Amino acid sequence: MKNWLDKMERRFGRYAIRNLTMYLLAGYAIGYLLSFTMPQLLTYFTLEPALILKGQVWRLLSWVIIPPNDNIIFVIFMMLLYYSLGNTLESYWGAFRYNVYIFSGILFTVIGAFIVNGLIGGITGFGSLYSTYYINMSIFLACASIMPDYQLLLYGIIPIKMKWLAVLDVVLLAVDAVQGGLIIRIVIIASLLNFIIFFFCNRNLRGHSPKQAARRKKFQKQISRPQNQYAGGAKHRCAVCGRTELDDPTLEFRYCSKCNGNYEYCQDHLFTHEHVK
Repeated sequence: MKNWLDKMERRFGRYAIRNLTMYLLAGYAIGYLLSFTMPQLLTYFTLEPALILKGQVWRLLSWVIIPPNDNIIFVIFMMLLYYSLGNTLESYWGAFRYNVYIFSGILFTVIGAFIVNGLIGGITGFGSLYSTYYINMSIFLACASIMPDYQLLLYGIIPIKMKWLAVLDVVLLAVDAVQGGLIIRIVIIASLLNFIIFFFCNRNLRGHSPKQAARRKKFQKQISRPQNQYAGGAKHRCAVCGRTELDDPTLEFRYCSKCNGNYEYCQDHLFTHEHVK
């Protein structure tokens, strides 16, 4: 799967939606506003396969704007949390993989809805079963998988590692699946199938962890720098004062990422020099 994603990214990566989480949360905000101002209008946005087959094709996507909860405090907390988590995933995977992850979750939910529709004989009124709650859950589980020891503040005061919250979420999902019957099980599995595919069927994607990403970035930065050689065998020289490590063994040298080119500066001029444009 990783090779397939690599090929797809090289071909279609330029079409990926950047900062996708912001658009999702903007949709929540619209849905939440409509739930207070025009609640009846939201009934035309739910995921109802029977109505989609009758021509209401907008329901294939419109259901994603319906917030999973109508409590204002919960919605604000959820939006802040998932803005952070979504951006974290996008920064570690890249925009294309994150797009695939989110849109596959949406697609699998729609497929699950049509399966349920077939089981219940095309009866309408089950649209409230489908929301982005489980897709949001898949974002959280993905983050917990790549940074399990990252701490969140439960209720704003109790520090707890993400891996333990993920375990709790999985237990609650299992309880919902057991108590909810076949239809609920299909909804849960379909909505979380993107997580199952990404993390249980492809171990290579675990290579996009924060520690490995940082090591990879550091390595690439090191190999991209030229191996300079100055008078006397010095390897570092400040572009401002001209000092090398031979003049003062205690000096530290760094390249400036804001300068246009490979300019190295000593610790005294790293933050005081004029950037080369």
